[in-house]
Amino acid sequence: MIAPVTLSLYIARQFSLAVVGALLALTGFVALFDFIDLLRRASGHPGVGLVLVGGIALLRLPYLALQVLPFAVQLGGMFAFWRLTRSSELIVARAAGVSAWEFLAAPVLCAALFGAIATAGVSPLSSATFARANQLINRYLSTGGGPLELNGGQLWLRQADDSGAGHGARPGVAILNARGVAVRGGILTGQDVTVFRLDGDGQLVSRIEATSARLADGAWTLASARVMLPDALPTPPRTIDLPTDLTVRRVQESFAPPDTLSVWQLPGFIALLERSGFSSVRDRLHFQALLALPLLTATMALVAAGFSMRPARRGGVARMIGGGVTAGFALFMISKLAEEFGQSGALPVVLAAWAPAAAGLLLAVTLLLHMEDG
Repeated sequence: MIAPVTLSLYIARQFSLAVVGALLALTGFVALFDFIDLLRRASGHPGVGLVLVGGIALLRLPYLALQVLPFAVQLGGMFAFWRLTRSSELIVARAAGVSAWEFLAAPVLCAALFGAIATAGVSPLSSATFARANQLINRYLSTGGGPLELNGGQLWLRQADDSGAGHGARPGVAILNARGVAVRGGILTGQDVTVFRLDGDGQLVSRIEATSARLADGAWTLASARVMLPDALPTPPRTIDLPTDLTVRRVQESFAPPDTLSVWQLPGFIALLERSGFSSVRDRLHFQALLALPLLTATMALVAAGFSMRPARRGGVARMIGGGVTAGFALFMISKLAEEFGQSGALPVVLAAWAPAAAGLLLAVTLLLHMEDG
């Protein structure tokens, strides 16, 4: 028992060092091209200096590392297993009666641990720095004014509305539409505002027309608002406060990429999006992809082992390593394709996020069974 444990720890250490090296190399390589692209975008803005561009590039580093982690696990694992096979260490271990499943357990566990650390620990850091980088890009490198302006400055949302519900009745909803939406000084404002208030059965209770609205301190403040009730004349214009659980930050985040939210923030934010009438598909897909990351990294470790543990004397090493790289990129393309299907609604979100990793796992296990058991 001592020998397999010692061997497993040794292989796990070699595997982990190779993965960390591959992660640093891939992150640096991708960050270089990202920095060049930021420089290109900054060339059209004379006031943007090299220091600001470098700062944005540094803020994006955790996000880039999170994206390349599965490839780092695969490439680092392939290098580690290939080196151990070339030095005959794995060959001697297998000749001594140690099964491949025994000495692969520790590296696969390490790979899953890399994914778990990335999901639980790196994701919050990545989301915070990526959100800050996006803010700087929108402020200094973009021609538009931000996410709301990219959506035409128009806002549609739905929120809970309990003001018209009686005791024991189902809560109603308020559907708000505003044009010319902008965020200034941390306050969201809109013009030509229309609010439809519905009861718990979906029946229209009232309609509010206002010249402007501002979101602050947990309420929409509707200026020059006229309330229109069924079979009644509109009320005189007045200021109306409409309570809400939305905040300016939440409205802005609903238009921002899901990568700006950590795995710990996503469940509550998804629930808020669904209550407010926003689509939560991409956020749910991103959440499931983060949860599936440990399985994906473990799968990449098995794929690396399956394509790199072939003895060198049997030839075709270059072909096997090339096949492993091809399999990794094929898995990446399948995951992106499944993501597109998931965002379009053609596939359930959970299936779109977990199926590529599960399919790769089956491929790797099949290959290892063929190598180990013939």
